[in-house]
Amino acid sequence: MALENMNINSVGFSEDEKLLRVSAGSPNSPGDIYTYELSTNKLNKITSNLNSNVNPDDLVNAEVIRYESFDGLEIPAILYKPHAANKKNKVPALVWVHGGPGGQSRVGYRASIQYLVNHGYAILAVNNRGSSGYGKTFYSLDDLNHGEDDLQDCVWGKKWLQDQDYINPDKIGIIGGSYGGFMTMAAMTFEPEEFKVGVNIYGVTNWIRTLRSIPAFWEATRKSLYKEMGDPYSKDSLRLYDISPLFHAKNIKNPIMVLQGANDPRVLQIESDEMVQEARNAGAYVEYVLFEDAGHGFVKKEQQIESNQKILTFL
Repeated sequence: MALENMNINSVGFSEDEKLLRVSAGSPNSPGDIYTYELSTNKLNKITSNLNSNVNPDDLVNAEVIRYESFDGLEIPAILYKPHAANKKNKVPALVWVHGGPGGQSRVGYRASIQYLVNHGYAILAVNNRGSSGYGKTFYSLDDLNHGEDDLQDCVWGKKWLQDQDYINPDKIGIIGGSYGGFMTMAAMTFEPEEFKVGVNIYGVTNWIRTLRSIPAFWEATRKSLYKEMGDPYSKDSLRLYDISPLFHAKNIKNPIMVLQGANDPRVLQIESDEMVQEARNAGAYVEYVLFEDAGHGFVKKEQQIESNQKILTFL
């Protein structure tokens, strides 16, 4: 047993300093706890968090890649490639967009990603400009520019996928939650020819409403968010209107799925209700999944299983 291919998340000493407690995981293994005996160099695995019904050999590792965007900026991304993907067996793919703004996709275990990859989809988790972890300059590149250059980073991630000989270039979609859900809907409205499908998981579609309805417990970050996104009570509201997918639903051409929690305090249910209605009014094919007992994120195991299954069926 070894930890060479694992990401070590934390380490701590026992009270007698004879043991180390190590928390570690990897893209194809959920985090587990180990003990390491300093005197004997013996490593013991204490927990086993992978579902016993899952064959570890079916899970894939992650590869960090980098590609150039429209302006030559290097964009980091994490690639998950199905075992069966090759030149003779081209697979469909999804551009995966993290939440935020300012989030980051990292190398680590994501059950939802592994589920989709296990069913034949390559996943490219992009860290578009504005993502954290790559320095202050990179982080601020999307300030007051959301839904524009950062969206193009996602489009160019799709172009990178198309160049891979194991990808079916005609079957590439986009998926994301929260801010990633916004990016998904921005792609489907502002770049309607690029992605064959979009999966919007509790994504922002009306920035004016979202920024004006920040809950009290989020007040500490309100000013910084207004600085980054724009003040919805000022002339910035004009730009926020322009980048809000809700007001451009007539542009949607390809199928979309929307998943939403009825108790979401950050992205209100009405956001998704209105987005779905406007898209359907425009003639788009839309599937809507509403969880009555979910907030901003599907934390219950039953919700996670149902949402993943419905996403796979939709795709």
